[in-house]
Amino acid sequence: MRQRHKYYIYIMTNKSRKVLYVGVTGDLENRIWQHKTHRFKKSFTDKYNCEYCIYYEEFTYINDAIDRETQLKKWTRKKKETLINAINPEWREIVNERGYIR
Repeated sequence: MRQRHKYYIYIMTNKSRKVLYVGVTGDLENRIWQHKTHRFKKSFTDKYNCEYCIYYEEFTYINDAIDRETQLKKWTRKKKETLINAINPEWREIVNERGYIR
């Protein structure tokens, strides 16, 4: 039986919680590691030190994940904050390079 692949949209922030970054990936733990280690120099997340994953959603199909990422990127900060607060009101790190914390 074929295992279904998982895709994720996620929101990263920095230590001061002033910056929000929305991304999409097929390997959430590895992608978080890349952000935390500043793997991609001069990227948005490198420039603004986005190292904390505070929100994510899981999808079966990549196109659904990409559509959701596109949708969230168009949202205002206030709307993104409401989304995050509904699940993670303390804005704690919920995924790191070692796995899922929550």
